[in-house]
Amino acid sequence: MLQLILGGARSGKSRLAEKLASESGLQVTYIATSQPLDGEMNERVAHHRARRPTEWALIEEPVELARILRETASSERCLLVDCLTLWMTNLLMLDDTERLVAEREALLECLASLPGEIIFVSNETGMGVVPLGELTRRYVDEAGWLHQALAERCQRVVLTVAGLPLTLKGTAL
Repeated sequence: MLQLILGGARSGKSRLAEKLASESGLQVTYIATSQPLDGEMNERVAHHRARRPTEWALIEEPVELARILRETASSERCLLVDCLTLWMTNLLMLDDTERLVAEREALLECLASLPGEIIFVSNETGMGVVPLGELTRRYVDEAGWLHQALAERCQRVVLTVAGLPLTLKGTAL
């Protein structure tokens, strides 16, 4: 089963994804896409680590998400990917402008063949005003297109607001 959990900053999306992974009854591998490059991000990563069960495996991969999913997915495993917008940001910041397109297509192409359960977490950024800067506009556009493509492929899509899940597609929580 493929699930997409969307929400704003501090909406409870990661906490919900972690709860679903714990309840899956499968071995859990947490795939972290962040690159903690400053003190504040280091604190966020530490907070997430402290909250996760110690028996969960951890893979840190900021760019090659499709490769990691293909190598790690198994019918006995739940993969929790947190978060897609950080992954996309990592790709946007590379000097290679075509890398984002290639990695996104690789991700979308591999999903149908992956065994097990996969839970994607991502920031919903398209509910505000159109940003002023070119890079910020591209980020919002790319995130929106990625979310639409993933939502099409996922069996369940959930929007989380104030810690409350609203099921947009699939079985309600």
